[in-house]
Amino acid sequence: MTEIDWDLVLGSLGPIAGGAIRGTIPLALASFAVGMVLAVAVAMMRLYGNRAAKAAARFFVSVIRGTPLLVQLFVVFYGLPSLGVTIDPWPSAIIAFSLNVGGYAAEVVRAAILSVSKGQWEAAYMIGMSRRTSLLRVILPQASRVAVPPLSNTFISLVKDTSLASLILVTELFREAQQIAAFSQEFMTLYVEAAIAYWVVCLALSSGQSALERRLDQYVAH
Repeated sequence: MTEIDWDLVLGSLGPIAGGAIRGTIPLALASFAVGMVLAVAVAMMRLYGNRAAKAAARFFVSVIRGTPLLVQLFVVFYGLPSLGVTIDPWPSAIIAFSLNVGGYAAEVVRAAILSVSKGQWEAAYMIGMSRRTSLLRVILPQASRVAVPPLSNTFISLVKDTSLASLILVTELFREAQQIAAFSQEFMTLYVEAAIAYWVVCLALSSGQSALERRLDQYVAH
Protein backbone atom coordinates (compact mmCIF):
# COMPACT_ATOMS: atom_id res chain seq x y z
CA MET A 1 0.00 0.00 0.00
CA THR A 2 1.39 3.40 -1.03
CA GLU A 3 2.12 5.71 1.87
CA ILE A 4 0.41 9.09 1.97
CA ASP A 5 2.72 12.02 1.25
CA TRP A 6 1.64 14.27 4.08
CA ASP A 7 3.95 17.05 2.98
CA LEU A 8 2.12 17.10 -0.35
CA VAL A 9 -1.26 17.03 1.38
CA LEU A 10 -0.39 19.93 3.66
CA GLY A 11 1.28 21.87 0.88
CA SER A 12 -1.74 21.55 -1.37
CA LEU A 13 -4.25 22.71 1.25
CA GLY A 14 -3.58 26.36 0.49
CA PRO A 15 -4.05 26.19 -3.30
CA ILE A 16 -7.14 23.98 -3.00
CA ALA A 17 -8.71 26.24 -0.36
CA GLY A 18 -7.82 29.24 -2.53
CA GLY A 19 -9.51 27.58 -5.50
CA ALA A 20 -12.64 27.16 -3.40
CA ILE A 21 -12.61 30.74 -2.10
CA ARG A 22 -11.65 32.46 -5.36
CA GLY A 23 -13.34 30.12 -7.81
CA THR A 24 -15.87 27.55 -6.60
CA ILE A 25 -17.86 29.65 -4.13
CA PRO A 26 -18.04 32.90 -6.20
CA LEU A 27 -18.95 30.88 -9.30
CA ALA A 28 -21.72 29.07 -7.43
CA LEU A 29 -23.06 32.26 -5.83
CA ALA A 30 -23.11 34.23 -9.09
CA SER A 31 -24.70 31.38 -11.03
CA PHE A 32 -27.31 30.75 -8.36
CA ALA A 33 -28.25 34.43 -8.12
CA VAL A 34 -28.71 34.77 -11.89
CA GLY A 35 -30.40 31.39 -12.07
CA MET A 36 -32.94 32.34 -9.40
CA VAL A 37 -33.92 35.50 -11.28
CA LEU A 38 -34.43 33.36 -14.36
CA ALA A 39 -36.31 30.71 -12.34
CA VAL A 40 -38.78 33.24 -10.93
CA ALA A 41 -39.36 34.69 -14.39
CA VAL A 42 -39.97 31.26 -15.92
CA ALA A 43 -42.25 30.24 -13.06
CA MET A 44 -44.31 33.42 -13.51
CA MET A 45 -44.56 32.72 -17.25
CA ARG A 46 -45.82 29.21 -16.59
CA LEU A 47 -48.35 30.33 -14.00
CA TYR A 48 -49.62 33.65 -15.31
CA GLY A 49 -48.35 34.09 -18.86
CA ASN A 50 -50.34 33.85 -22.06
CA ARG A 51 -50.38 30.67 -24.12
CA ALA A 52 -47.16 31.51 -25.98
CA ALA A 53 -45.32 32.43 -22.77
CA LYS A 54 -46.43 29.23 -21.07
CA ALA A 55 -45.32 27.15 -24.05
CA ALA A 56 -41.92 28.88 -24.14
CA ALA A 57 -41.43 28.35 -20.40
CA ARG A 58 -42.36 24.66 -20.63
CA PHE A 59 -39.98 24.22 -23.57
CA PHE A 60 -37.11 25.87 -21.68
CA VAL A 61 -37.65 23.70 -18.60
CA SER A 62 -37.92 20.57 -20.74
CA VAL A 63 -34.66 21.29 -22.58
CA ILE A 64 -32.69 22.14 -19.44
CA ARG A 65 -33.97 19.18 -17.44
CA GLY A 66 -33.64 16.81 -20.38
CA THR A 67 -30.00 17.51 -21.27
CA PRO A 68 -26.80 16.97 -19.25
CA LEU A 69 -25.19 19.97 -17.59
CA LEU A 70 -21.85 19.06 -19.18
CA VAL A 71 -23.41 19.24 -22.65
CA GLN A 72 -24.96 22.62 -21.82
CA LEU A 73 -21.57 23.88 -20.67
CA PHE A 74 -19.86 22.67 -23.84
CA VAL A 75 -22.57 24.17 -26.06
CA VAL A 76 -21.96 27.59 -24.51
CA PHE A 77 -18.15 27.46 -24.48
CA TYR A 78 -17.28 25.31 -27.51
CA GLY A 79 -20.47 25.47 -29.58
CA LEU A 80 -21.26 29.18 -29.70
CA PRO A 81 -17.89 30.13 -31.28
CA SER A 82 -18.95 28.22 -34.40
CA LEU A 83 -21.80 30.76 -34.64
CA GLY A 84 -19.41 33.66 -34.19
CA VAL A 85 -20.07 34.11 -30.47
CA THR A 86 -16.98 33.61 -28.32
CA ILE A 87 -17.34 33.84 -24.56
CA ASP A 88 -14.53 33.61 -22.00
CA PRO A 89 -14.44 30.63 -19.61
CA TRP A 90 -15.82 32.38 -16.51
CA PRO A 91 -18.86 33.98 -18.22
CA SER A 92 -19.46 30.73 -20.11
CA ALA A 93 -19.59 28.79 -16.85
CA ILE A 94 -21.91 31.32 -15.24
CA ILE A 95 -24.25 31.28 -18.25
CA ALA A 96 -24.41 27.47 -18.39
CA PHE A 97 -24.83 27.01 -14.64
CA SER A 98 -27.40 29.82 -14.42
CA LEU A 99 -29.50 28.30 -17.20
CA ASN A 100 -29.34 24.93 -15.46
CA VAL A 101 -30.35 26.38 -12.10
CA GLY A 102 -33.12 28.35 -13.77
CA GLY A 103 -34.59 25.27 -15.39
CA TYR A 104 -34.66 23.22 -12.19
CA ALA A 105 -35.48 25.99 -9.71
CA ALA A 106 -38.37 27.28 -11.86
CA GLU A 107 -40.33 24.14 -11.03
CA VAL A 108 -39.52 24.52 -7.34
CA VAL A 109 -40.74 28.13 -7.34
CA ARG A 110 -43.87 27.22 -9.29
CA ALA A 111 -44.73 24.37 -6.92
CA ALA A 112 -44.10 26.58 -3.89
CA ILE A 113 -46.47 29.25 -5.19
CA LEU A 114 -49.13 26.66 -5.96
CA SER A 115 -48.78 25.30 -2.41
CA VAL A 116 -50.15 28.54 -0.95
CA SER A 117 -53.88 28.15 -0.40
CA LYS A 118 -56.37 30.06 -2.55
CA GLY A 119 -57.73 31.56 0.63
CA GLN A 120 -54.60 33.69 0.90
CA TRP A 121 -55.32 35.21 -2.51
CA GLU A 122 -58.94 35.83 -1.56
CA ALA A 123 -57.97 37.47 1.74
CA ALA A 124 -55.53 39.76 -0.07
CA TYR A 125 -58.16 40.74 -2.63
CA MET A 126 -60.68 41.46 0.12
CA ILE A 127 -58.43 44.14 1.64
CA GLY A 128 -57.97 45.80 -1.72
CA MET A 129 -54.68 44.37 -2.96
CA SER A 130 -54.11 43.91 -6.68
CA ARG A 131 -52.92 40.56 -7.99
CA ARG A 132 -49.37 41.87 -8.34
CA THR A 133 -49.33 43.29 -4.81
CA SER A 134 -50.90 40.12 -3.43
CA LEU A 135 -48.23 38.05 -5.11
CA LEU A 136 -45.35 40.19 -3.82
CA ARG A 137 -46.58 40.82 -0.27
CA VAL A 138 -48.60 37.72 0.58
CA ILE A 139 -47.97 34.76 -1.69
CA LEU A 140 -44.22 34.89 -2.38
CA PRO A 141 -43.22 35.34 1.30
CA GLN A 142 -45.20 32.22 2.20
CA ALA A 143 -43.99 30.31 -0.83
CA SER A 144 -40.37 31.16 -0.03
CA ARG A 145 -40.50 29.11 3.16
CA VAL A 146 -41.71 26.08 1.22
CA ALA A 147 -39.04 26.62 -1.42
CA VAL A 148 -36.06 27.03 0.93
CA PRO A 149 -35.20 23.33 1.46
CA PRO A 150 -35.26 22.27 -2.23
CA LEU A 151 -33.55 25.46 -3.35
CA SER A 152 -30.85 24.96 -0.72
CA ASN A 153 -30.30 21.46 -2.07
CA THR A 154 -30.08 22.93 -5.57
CA PHE A 155 -27.37 25.32 -4.40
CA ILE A 156 -25.42 22.54 -2.71
CA SER A 157 -25.61 20.48 -5.90
CA LEU A 158 -24.44 23.51 -7.86
CA VAL A 159 -21.36 23.87 -5.65
CA LYS A 160 -20.37 20.32 -6.57
CA ASP A 161 -21.27 20.81 -10.24
CA THR A 162 -18.86 23.74 -10.51
CA SER A 163 -16.12 21.12 -10.76
CA LEU A 164 -17.21 20.72 -14.40
CA ALA A 165 -15.93 24.24 -15.05
CA SER A 166 -12.41 22.83 -14.86
CA LEU A 167 -13.09 21.30 -18.28
CA ILE A 168 -13.26 24.77 -19.83
CA LEU A 169 -10.18 25.99 -17.96
CA VAL A 170 -11.90 27.85 -15.11
CA THR A 171 -9.59 27.87 -12.10
CA GLU A 172 -11.58 26.55 -9.16
CA LEU A 173 -11.14 23.93 -6.45
CA PHE A 174 -10.98 20.85 -8.65
CA ARG A 175 -8.74 22.41 -11.29
CA GLU A 176 -6.24 23.36 -8.58
CA ALA A 177 -6.23 19.73 -7.45
CA GLN A 178 -5.81 18.55 -11.04
CA GLN A 179 -2.83 20.80 -11.64
CA ILE A 180 -1.07 19.67 -8.46
CA ALA A 181 -1.86 16.03 -9.24
CA ALA A 182 -0.46 16.35 -12.76
CA PHE A 183 2.77 17.80 -11.38
CA SER A 184 3.19 15.37 -8.47
CA GLN A 185 1.61 12.29 -10.11
CA GLU A 186 -0.20 11.67 -6.81
CA PHE A 187 -3.64 11.49 -8.39
CA MET A 188 -5.43 9.48 -5.70
CA THR A 189 -4.15 11.68 -2.88
CA LEU A 190 -5.12 14.95 -4.57
CA TYR A 191 -8.50 13.78 -5.81
CA VAL A 192 -9.44 12.43 -2.40
CA GLU A 193 -8.31 15.72 -0.89
CA ALA A 194 -10.50 17.60 -3.37
CA ALA A 195 -13.44 15.36 -2.51
CA ILE A 196 -12.97 16.09 1.19
CA ALA A 197 -12.80 19.82 0.46
CA TYR A 198 -16.14 19.68 -1.40
CA TRP A 199 -17.59 17.65 1.46
CA VAL A 200 -16.51 20.22 4.05
CA VAL A 201 -18.01 23.07 2.02
CA CYS A 202 -21.28 21.16 1.60
CA LEU A 203 -21.40 20.37 5.32
CA ALA A 204 -21.09 24.07 6.09
CA LEU A 205 -23.85 24.88 3.62
CA SER A 206 -26.08 22.16 5.06
CA SER A 207 -25.60 23.64 8.53
CA GLY A 208 -26.55 27.05 7.18
CA GLN A 209 -29.63 25.55 5.52
CA SER A 210 -30.75 23.99 8.81
CA ALA A 211 -30.28 27.29 10.65
CA LEU A 212 -32.29 29.15 8.01
CA GLU A 213 -35.12 26.62 8.19
CA ARG A 214 -35.26 26.93 11.99
CA ARG A 215 -35.40 30.70 11.67
CA LEU A 216 -38.24 30.54 9.17
CA ASP A 217 -40.14 28.12 11.43
CA GLN A 218 -40.35 30.89 14.04
CA TYR A 219 -42.77 32.75 11.77
CA VAL A 220 -45.09 29.81 11.22
CA ALA A 221 -48.01 29.17 13.51
CA HIS A 222 -47.99 25.62 14.92
